Amino acid sequence: MRILIWVLRILLFFLLFGFAVKNDQLVDLHFFFGSQWSLPLVFVILAAFAAGAVLGVTATFASLLGKRREISRLRRDLARAERDRDAAAGKAV
Repeated sequence: MRILIWVLRILLFFLLFGFAVKNDQLVDLHFFFGSQWSLPLVFVILAAFAAGAVLGVTATFASLLGKRREISRLRRDLARAERDRDAAAGKAV
C-alpha cells in the first residue's frame, strides 16, 4: 500500500511539473492606477489556487468554531436539565 501511495505521489509530481513547464509564458496582471506585473502563467494559476484553498479552509474553520460553541452550549443545557431533574426527583421521595 505504501508503494502505491508513493507511485501516486510521484505521478502527481510529474503531472504538475509538466503542467508548470508547459505554462511558462509570461502574462500581464493589470492593477489599479496603471501598475502592472509580468509573471509566468503557472505562478498566477498557483496563486489563485492557493487563495481559493485558504478561503475554503477559513470558511470551514469558522463553521467548525460555530458548531463547537453550539455543542458546548447544548452540553451545559443538558447538565442543567439533569441537575433540575435530579433535584425534582429528590424532593418527590
